[in-house]
Amino acid sequence: MNESIQLPLFIDSGDKNEIIKYLKMGLCHGVTTNPTILIKDGFTGGPEAIKKQMLEIAKLIQPYRLSVELTQNDNAQSMLAEAKDIISWGAANIDIKVPIHGPNGELDNLEVIHELENEHNIRVNCTAIMSAQQGLLAALAGASYVSLFCGRVNNMGYDSREELKKLRILLDQYGLKSKIIAASTREAINIMEWILAGAHIVTVVPKFIETMLVHPYSKETVQMFLADAKKNR
Repeated sequence: MNESIQLPLFIDSGDKNEIIKYLKMGLCHGVTTNPTILIKDGFTGGPEAIKKQMLEIAKLIQPYRLSVELTQNDNAQSMLAEAKDIISWGAANIDIKVPIHGPNGELDNLEVIHELENEHNIRVNCTAIMSAQQGLLAALAGASYVSLFCGRVNNMGYDSREELKKLRILLDQYGLKSKIIAASTREAINIMEWILAGAHIVTVVPKFIETMLVHPYSKETVQMFLADAKKNR
């Protein structure tokens, strides 16, 4: 695949069977994971098991990208050390997920993003972004991806599409390399809405792909075709 063309659907999953299912359909253009996703998918086994799972997924989806979340968020040095360790696993298509700031608003994270991208040539997916202004700062720091948690923005009573539009305008206006990932899908309708609002990519909860795909009138029409075909045998 030409890397200059970014296809729009990342699968939000740590389940290899789910990922394989949508790869076979041509509907998986990357994978995002985090500890919450792995727990939801029933994954256990500690750091070595997680490393094995991530390497298997990375190999499975090549040349598409896999985002792996840092578990350290205490200070710049611990985050840098963990990011370098993950990259040392040897999968060339792994990106590092770094939150926009620390759990209490610590500012080390943008320094980490800037160093990883500019000094170590490590791609970063900056996560937990809730506003266009946060996304712009992450993009200026050099993040390859900026993940706007649109579902959570909507939960707070704001229209995430407006934040997407503003952020896309800013990235395009200043020629910034960052791609917008619209994350935290709550409904199937979010996927088309967010792409049309300016997201380059949407992280999709797998169950919503089936919701998008299967339409009652399509089922009715196919059933009619089959019934009529039987009449002409």
